[in-house]
Amino acid sequence: MEEIEQTGPEDAESQPVPEAEPVPEVEAAEEIEAVPEVEAAEEIEAVPEVEAAEEIEAVPEEAPAEEVTVEVAAPAKEESTSLVSIDEYLAAGIHIGTQQKTQDMMRFVYRVRTDGLYVLDIQSTDERIKIASRMLSRYDPSRILVVSSRQYGQHPARMFSRALGTKSVLGRFIPGCLTNPQMDGFFEPDVVIVTDPAGDAQVLKEASSIGVPVVALCDTNNLTSNVDLVIPTNNKGRKALSMVYWLLAREVAKSNNIPFTQELGTFETPL
Repeated sequence: MEEIEQTGPEDAESQPVPEAEPVPEVEAAEEIEAVPEVEAAEEIEAVPEVEAAEEIEAVPEEAPAEEVTVEVAAPAKEESTSLVSIDEYLAAGIHIGTQQKTQDMMRFVYRVRTDGLYVLDIQSTDERIKIASRMLSRYDPSRILVVSSRQYGQHPARMFSRALGTKSVLGRFIPGCLTNPQMDGFFEPDVVIVTDPAGDAQVLKEASSIGVPVVALCDTNNLTSNVDLVIPTNNKGRKALSMVYWLLAREVAKSNNIPFTQELGTFETPL
């Protein structure tokens, strides 16, 4: 401790710490100014703003706007996919229902007129004819049975059978023809078409008992129990029935590559 106390001050006196010579402010300033601010500014300005603006304007903003306008101005045109025109359906009276309606058929009703007559939805009729045609085209025509007890449905059903080579039962249906093998005229179809579920109730019952699918032309007053595919239509009108059977025959023939040359008039029951 004594040595430290003796030598400390002597060293401090003999070896004074030289004062640091300050760097002249003028020289420091000159060194800082070695990179002139003017030159830096000139380097920044080496890419003129005018040229940048010109480059941006090189892609005109109007071009994409014109392309979008062209696309919007020319929308794709939708074509009608109906089997026949709506006017032809209306002329045939396909949509004319009855003054009675069942809960089963309410989903196919378009509106009710002031006179209480229920009107069927033509679009639903058109769509169901397409579905029925695709379904029937999967079966051997000789295993299809078409039935009609209604007077105005017998001739169209007969023409349908002739065009495609199906079996038909027109007029009164003898009970047991589908369920009793001992009967004359016994037949086991793969699918059955009925003109009216009410008038052809016996066929509907037997087809259901043997598990054969049924396609039925149904009006607003029909019940659809035991019916597998409903075609909503006026099933009492002469022209309406001929239209439905003609379209069914035409579409099935087209799917099965069967020649079909019959006109609509040939399916219409003569007066």
